[in-house]
Amino acid sequence: MQTISILGSTGSIGTQALQLVALHPERFRVVAMTGHRNRELFFEQVRTFRPEMAGLTEPIPMEDIPADLRFCRWVMGKDALRVAAAEVPADMVLVSVVGIAGLQSVMDALNANRQVLLANKEALVTGGHLVMDAARKIGKPLLPVDSEHSAIFQCLQGAADNTPVKLLLTASGGPFRTWEKERIYGATRAEALNHPNWAMGAKITIDSASMFNKALEIIEARWLFDMAPEKIEVVVHPQSIVHSAVEFADGAVIAQLGVPDMRVPIQYAMSYPERLPTGSKPLDLFALGQLTFERGDEERFPALRIVKECLNAGGAACTILNGANEAAVAAFLADEIPFGGITRLVEGALAKLGPMPANNLDDIFHADQEARRVVAELLPAIRK
Repeated sequence: MQTISILGSTGSIGTQALQLVALHPERFRVVAMTGHRNRELFFEQVRTFRPEMAGLTEPIPMEDIPADLRFCRWVMGKDALRVAAAEVPADMVLVSVVGIAGLQSVMDALNANRQVLLANKEALVTGGHLVMDAARKIGKPLLPVDSEHSAIFQCLQGAADNTPVKLLLTASGGPFRTWEKERIYGATRAEALNHPNWAMGAKITIDSASMFNKALEIIEARWLFDMAPEKIEVVVHPQSIVHSAVEFADGAVIAQLGVPDMRVPIQYAMSYPERLPTGSKPLDLFALGQLTFERGDEERFPALRIVKECLNAGGAACTILNGANEAAVAAFLADEIPFGGITRLVEGALAKLGPMPANNLDDIFHADQEARRVVAELLPAIRK
């Protein structure tokens, strides 16, 4: 029996993790869980899984907690994440909260000697060097939950002591895979949210359309697998069957394939190195027809170029990229800027702020706030 704390239990990753706990009650027990604002779903989850601690990061009065749920410790606000990550004894902590708040939660869990299952991009994007140093100190690897990074991690399990020479990070290509550059710039909100393969939240769907999501994943891969940026290649694969691959010195490429189902990488992280049933359908090779692959296009999707520049610049450049992109995407979703304005705002913030340090968490949070401030300043010049 392993105990798990789930940060972000009402989100897509959190709800699927709970499905897997329910599928294997003899293997996993939830001891702590946090939600954000979906209180009714969260109450039902607490009722079902009966953790020792529960908390909502968007606080509510204690008298609003149903009487039958007062059997556990309740914590409200930001403290809920800290308590669930570091105070409640747990074998592992699944960090699936959204945004830069995940960085503090990951550091809290690692500093408490917890095994971290990582489903938060921002932790490595903004503070990768700090996170990896903390993981090394406790001798526990970060177990990735993102499908692409889990795929690479799985491929590397059979590598013995062979060092990969290249990571092949697959991408669906999003809704604008075949569009011309000029058409992409003026894409509407509805067009950008119309992803061909996935049903996701608005922010990540927009990031998929701009390929900023893949830019962030390049940063994650750089830290998770200690790989130079020039050895990470984006491969556009619209069928989303090959989840990523690894190339070795002899030319061999090992890939991880499967039907698109996030329960597989979540379960692999939870039960690593063992594989348990997930309820996912096995891949039917005979039904696939064909698999196609294309190079990532830095001209039409400049995020793929910008991320390399940020990684080479070092310091807080990746933090600025992330914060500026979040602010720019929010402006696009509010119909304040054209789709192409997202990239313009990110590049503008990077140019205006220049080199900034990233020596500690305070530096990183400061750079993030500065990126958002600059985007707000630049916004009037890019409005529709």
